[in-house]
Amino acid sequence: MDETLLMIPGPTRVAQRVLKAMSENIVNHRSALFGKILTETTEMMSDVFRTNNKSYLLTGSGTAAMEAAVANIIEPGDRVLNVVGGKFGQRFAQIVEAFGGEPIRIDVEWGSAVNPDEIGYTLEENDDIKAVTVVHNETSTGVANPIKEIGKIMADYDALYIVDTVSSLGGDEVDVDGYGIDICVTGSQKCLAAPPGMAAITLSDDAWRVVESVDNPRTYYLNLKKYRKSGDAEPPETPYTPAVSLIYAMHEALQVIMEEGLSNRIKRHKLAAEATRNAIKALNLELFPDESVSSTTVTAVNLPEGVTDGELRGTMRNKYHVELAGGQDHLKGKIFRIGHMGNITHRELITTFSALEMTLRELGFEVEMGEAVAAVADTYLPEDV
Repeated sequence: MDETLLMIPGPTRVAQRVLKAMSENIVNHRSALFGKILTETTEMMSDVFRTNNKSYLLTGSGTAAMEAAVANIIEPGDRVLNVVGGKFGQRFAQIVEAFGGEPIRIDVEWGSAVNPDEIGYTLEENDDIKAVTVVHNETSTGVANPIKEIGKIMADYDALYIVDTVSSLGGDEVDVDGYGIDICVTGSQKCLAAPPGMAAITLSDDAWRVVESVDNPRTYYLNLKKYRKSGDAEPPETPYTPAVSLIYAMHEALQVIMEEGLSNRIKRHKLAAEATRNAIKALNLELFPDESVSSTTVTAVNLPEGVTDGELRGTMRNKYHVELAGGQDHLKGKIFRIGHMGNITHRELITTFSALEMTLRELGFEVEMGEAVAAVADTYLPEDV
């Protein structure tokens, strides 16, 4: 069994009680017992989304939910505004294109957040745009986009507001109803701290009206009308055989969140982000994005001069058993990323930065030993201690 500490932006560490729940006996997925588990899970999911709308579980990764969000509302030739400031914003545009839509891109420099006004200007000039897609938390760059402010602008337009919260829901502020989000998607394996393989989606009444208007959506497995019909059945079910064990795990992981309290969980994530950035600065390393737009769940750091990605992450993994993430696409070999989402606390951060200090020193980078670890500890200690 690999005991490596995962400090990557997903998948994240899963609590033993969640793993135990996943090992429970399989039940009939058309039974009243499973319907009860499914209902409780989707109701808790809506609580985390902060919406009065129903949520639906999809067997698949977060990308499955992204695809469902697009495939059920887009018909050939429909225009969709895509904010592209990283790998996952790019993915939304590619999905739109794959389903016959026309992506209208707002390209944002990787490492920067979108200016909400730019979305407003683009919508003003293109009144036929059917939807706008935004990635809340771009893990490829460590940037959080201002989805609340974007929501205020979207309120003046008819286009549907679609938000990817795969790596932020349960770790940062997301208020689906409060922000006016029409379709919100997420995945199980990030801040929710469940095993990979489940996705969730919730839709507003406006979004459902558009879904119902599309006679022949270009998807079978992800046809949301079927999920809605099955979810409204008695007992509630899914249209196809779901990953029953993963739904057990999702149910337990969401119970953990309910017990901790969503607000407390978000505060914990914000504190972990602050501690991580304080430690990075104590090491005289540079954050990749501007700190004002930095993510609450992942920190992207420029590789120091003279240190290669393979050396840094290889030493961390092979010698100290701590797994960091590298850069993606054109950022490969230029940045490394530290995930601090899900069940991560000061304990894992102290372990990580102790290992990072030793790794950097071994690789010839000048390090004042103990400074980063002290920065983590100081962040968590009360000011009056």
